[in-house]
Amino acid sequence: MEVSRPLKSDCRLKHRPLTPIRILRGLFCLVVYISTAFMFLAYFTPVAAVLTRLFSIRCSRKAVSFLFGLWLALWPSLFEKINRTKVIFSGDSIPMKERVLLISNHRTEVDWMYLWNLALRKGSLGYIKYILKSSLMKLPLFGWGFHILEFIAVERKWEIDEPVLLSTLSTFKNPEDPLWLAIFPEGTDYTEEKSKKGQNYAAEVGLPVLKNVLLPKTKGFYACLEVLRDSLDAVYDVSIAYKNQCPSFLDNVFGIDPSEVHMHVRRIPIDDIPASETKAASWLMDAFQIKDQLLSDFYIKGQFPNQLNEKELSTFKCLVTFAVVVSLTAVFAYLTFFSLIWFRVYVGLSCVYLAIATYFKLQLMPLTYYFNTLFYSKKQKSG
Repeated sequence: MEVSRPLKSDCRLKHRPLTPIRILRGLFCLVVYISTAFMFLAYFTPVAAVLTRLFSIRCSRKAVSFLFGLWLALWPSLFEKINRTKVIFSGDSIPMKERVLLISNHRTEVDWMYLWNLALRKGSLGYIKYILKSSLMKLPLFGWGFHILEFIAVERKWEIDEPVLLSTLSTFKNPEDPLWLAIFPEGTDYTEEKSKKGQNYAAEVGLPVLKNVLLPKTKGFYACLEVLRDSLDAVYDVSIAYKNQCPSFLDNVFGIDPSEVHMHVRRIPIDDIPASETKAASWLMDAFQIKDQLLSDFYIKGQFPNQLNEKELSTFKCLVTFAVVVSLTAVFAYLTFFSLIWFRVYVGLSCVYLAIATYFKLQLMPLTYYFNTLFYSKKQKSG
């Protein structure tokens, strides 16, 4: 999948062999992550994402971000502490807890997971949301989590996606709500076949010919800017590269690849992004040209410029988070399987709600919204 790599005889080899120990460790991690995800969703969804949301969307989002942020923190711990993957940051130093729109290249199926390593360091792990393809919402269990975390599912057909995107984005306009909204403007992960098609198309229509990234789609990017501009602090332009090769999900689970993840961040104040659609589209195309050159240089030099001294994740904090998540899961498992039948009823109803809400893309509104809607409807009829 990589292009313009340094010429090394072993550059296409996985950097660690798949040993029996790695297989057992990976399977153990999968069991832990799936079981903890299920119990967190089953027990916390009715309280944090249903009951609390009926009174305050803001309070509900804070509760969801805190509770499920605990679970999300398990993944950076897996990457950096268990798999010993080195995460190297470069570019602009970014402050804590800004409201941002984050744009990134899309090298492989797990790019979005490594953004959690950056968000965790900046105190925004629970507040990161993704615009993703709708098929991912059908994943067992994880689709439920994406829905509760309010990820935005799109069909990648603008005539269908535009009203959904604008409507959903309008619920994130409150500047008091922390937000990292991550989008992948390429619309799909990079392959050499897609790259060649994109290069041929670019040459035909007079667009820049990019080698390491695909041509970005500008409409979704502009829609995010148009709706959220007044509440954002900046745009983070993130370029991701891997050593020795792009990892798959299972490579991550079993600790085979990658040996290093490099993330270069350019922080652009929101006022520096053009307001008009045409100029914003041109700005995005220029940003991807810069990204393309950064990646070309990376494959030659083996690093991005201006490396930062970001602190490593605290082993103690990782262990505490793991202990809290596993302990809560153990308690929930005991209540579900060895306690009163009402806990099983609670879990069953929670699962039914999650399945229905995810399938029909239902997000509850505060009770005041429903009362006002009912009152307005009656007033219209009587008028």
